[in-house]
Amino acid sequence: MVLVMREQVEATIEVIRPALQADGGDIILHDVDEATGIVSVELIGACVGGPASTQTLKAGIERIMRDRVDGVTEVVNIAEEAA
Repeated sequence: MVLVMREQVEATIEVIRPALQADGGDIILHDVDEATGIVSVELIGACVGGPASTQTLKAGIERIMRDRVDGVTEVVNIAEEAA
């Protein structure tokens, strides 16, 4: 059975989540655009606004997503885009 991209992203988030929660944060999936490969998430808790939040997103979460899910091109934090 082939999983759709959103299901693969959700499964990957479940793998990442314990590490984020160990640091007092978490991640919420908002959208997966299969046409562009952009995954929209919201970092919450200790992951918000800290100097390492962008680093966590790009070097950690995005890298893992791109490695595990075919078609993912970018992971964006909707909270940072709104600011």
